[in-house]
Order: sequence, then structure tokens, then C-alpha cells
Amino acid sequence: MPFDAQPVLLGESLGVRPLRATDFDNLYEVARDPLIWAQHPVRDRHRRDVFTRFFVESLASGGALTVVSAEGDVIGSSRFHGYDEQRGEVEIGWTFLARSYWGGQANGVLKALMLEHAFRFVERVVFLVGPENRRSQRALEKIGAVRAGTRPDATGQESVLFEVRRGRTR
Repeated sequence: MPFDAQPVLLGESLGVRPLRATDFDNLYEVARDPLIWAQHPVRDRHRRDVFTRFFVESLASGGALTVVSAEGDVIGSSRFHGYDEQRGEVEIGWTFLARSYWGGQANGVLKALMLEHAFRFVERVVFLVGPENRRSQRALEKIGAVRAGTRPDATGQESVLFEVRRGRTR
């Protein structure tokens, strides 16, 4: 069975669906907050021109997802990337959420939905995080991801590698 990189996944408090071109305005309303990107390697992604390039690349990736609240509001985005059937691995990344959803259950619910989906196809899910992005590193540790070394990300930047293996989630 081929990996479905753009599923529709529903939880009690949020869901995900494939990113669409029509999501730009609503997603940019979330992404325009500079504090979202303060620890991110691309700190100026809150600028419209920088976000536009990111959004176009996201659409082209074939794995980008829009995160939607239970009320139907666009609250962020995430992505599946680099599915490798031989290694039994896929990456989850490029995740950002509106700050009003930080510190609560949203990231855990989002990652649980995505992990459950991924583990239908792979044994291992990896996450690559910028070395200075402590917020994302802590968020991954909260969901049970384990630091597993370093690896270059899609742009070639050395990143901290986290992993979750099937059967070892919280």
C-alpha cells in the first residue's frame, strides 16, 4: 500500500487535511506572528514574501497539511516528507501552530494523529529540529520522541534528529 502523504485526519479538538492554494490567506494570518519563528532557522518567515516562497514550496511538496481547529479555523500547518519504504521511515516536520494553541494539547493531538497515520506504513518517524529551537525540541520530548543524533535537513543545515518508533509512543 503506498504512503498517503496528505490524509484527512480528525481528532476531537483538531484535524488535518491536504494544504490547498486557497489556504494562503488564513495560514498567513497565523504565520505572520514573528514570535512563531523566533527560534526557527528561518526567523523571517513571518514576512509575506518569505512566507509566500515557503507556501509555494509546501504546495509542491505533496505532503503539506493544513491544521484546522474543531471550529473549522486554520490554526497551522505540518508536513510528511521523505517517505522511505526501504528504511521504513518518514519525516514529520515544518509544523507551526498559532500561539493561542501553544502550551496546551494541540501539538500533542496533532502529532498523535500524524504518528498513528504514519505507523500504518512505517516503523520509524523522524523529526529534524534546528539546534537552537528549544521550544520544538521540548514539544517533541513531551510526545515521547527520543533524541537520536543529528542529520542534515532538506536545506542541508545540520539539525537535531528525534525519532519515534512504532509501539513506543506516549
